[in-house]
Amino acid sequence: MAETPSDRFRARILEVFPAHAAREGWTDAAFKAAVAEAGLSEGEAKLACPKGAFDLFDAFAARADAAMLARLEDLDLAAMKVRQRVRAAVQVRLEAQHPFKDAARAMTRALGHPLRAPEAARLLWRTADLIWRALGDTSTDENFYSKRAILSGVLASTYARWFSDDSDGNEATWAFLDARIENVMQFEKLKARLKPVSEGAQTAVGVAARFRYGR
Repeated sequence: MAETPSDRFRARILEVFPAHAAREGWTDAAFKAAVAEAGLSEGEAKLACPKGAFDLFDAFAARADAAMLARLEDLDLAAMKVRQRVRAAVQVRLEAQHPFKDAARAMTRALGHPLRAPEAARLLWRTADLIWRALGDTSTDENFYSKRAILSGVLASTYARWFSDDSDGNEATWAFLDARIENVMQFEKLKARLKPVSEGAQTAVGVAARFRYGR
């Protein structure tokens, strides 16, 4: 699809907006300052972002997603276990945003407003979906949804830890990420062990119902 004028204007704003958001928060003031720095008119800014700074939530997240996918292509994912693939994907997603960490923190705070909860959930889900697709997930049953919901939680909690991490090389964040993935893996193992019990219980209930109520 050909790039439209609004796409080009939005890209120019996004190029300079993070520095302003880092200082002034994800605000209209930061947006207006970025528009001025980008040399755009009010009309061009309105064409690019009708809702102002709100429209940059999606663009900022999409840029990080694109950088993440590009970096994943350079990794030998086939040689990794599932947990290693997930860990690598989340790590490169955060590393892609490292130059814009303060802006990402400002965006997270802005999305913390109750009225913006749907947008926050949508963006997290989109990143989780892109990760699973990049890792080769082909599930179409309930696992499709549970994988993305769980990974959305991992992403959100790891980002929160990253924002407060001042350790060398973000080692505290990666240790936290490893622990979260381990928790998920243990939960999945527990579900796998409980499934035969659950199926057996359902069968027993069915048998009991036939004795009580007939077929």
